[in-house]
Amino acid sequence: MENNFTSTGEYIASNELMMSVNIAIALEKPLLIKGEPGTGKTMLAKAVSEALGKNLIVWNIKSTTKAQEGLYTYDTIQRLYDSQFKNEGVDNIANYIKLGKLGEAFESDEQVVLLIDEIDKADLEFPNDLLWELDRMEFYIYETKRTVKAKKRPIVIITSNAEKELPDAFLRRCIFHYIDFPDAPLMEEIVKSHIPDIDEILLKNAMDTFYEIRTYSQLRKKPATSELIDWLNALIIAGINPDIIRKELPFAGVLIKKDEDLEVLRRRVI
Repeated sequence: MENNFTSTGEYIASNELMMSVNIAIALEKPLLIKGEPGTGKTMLAKAVSEALGKNLIVWNIKSTTKAQEGLYTYDTIQRLYDSQFKNEGVDNIANYIKLGKLGEAFESDEQVVLLIDEIDKADLEFPNDLLWELDRMEFYIYETKRTVKAKKRPIVIITSNAEKELPDAFLRRCIFHYIDFPDAPLMEEIVKSHIPDIDEILLKNAMDTFYEIRTYSQLRKKPATSELIDWLNALIIAGINPDIIRKELPFAGVLIKKDEDLEVLRRRVI
């Protein structure tokens, strides 16, 4: 494959994830990524852009985001303001058209990586409203009667936290991959990519404790990869003896972010 994604220095991907990325690129389809928080869904797009040497365009989706915003917006207010003061160029509507993130990706002279982050935050119609554009890689600007067509088809990565079910018509157009939480060997690779010189005993004791905590069914929010790395850094900075990690659980607030979950850990420690 011409665009072949592999793990980077800071992003360690499983073989299955690397294959899904490369298949999506080869088939020219959006890659839909799901997985529990902390599994690196959002960071994947950055890793792909770095590995392939391509610019990254990020479209962060909110509950109020409309599909149209990703294509273009027409600033009628600014045009009205300029017309009142007879500013130059007010007769040219194109001066008041601003491309959105999808439009920027289409207009780029070079292929880019486009991240549509947390698509399930928007309303249910949002994914369906993008079907034509993601299929045909083009859209029409009615005000200027211009079609914006992708010069180079972007590599599209879409993340979802499964807050809402996505429409079947949308899912049919995507390559789907669920990022499993890293097992211990993969997690060790991830940690060492961030903390290369970590003490092996400290790492083993902390990881054993971390994975044990994740088995507690009472937890509302299980600690994720980023919390483990922060916790390890805290343990290193404080010079904590690795032998006390499991029993005393120092800096538990770095791992656990909810009061109820801290109480679960206190009962466990006692």
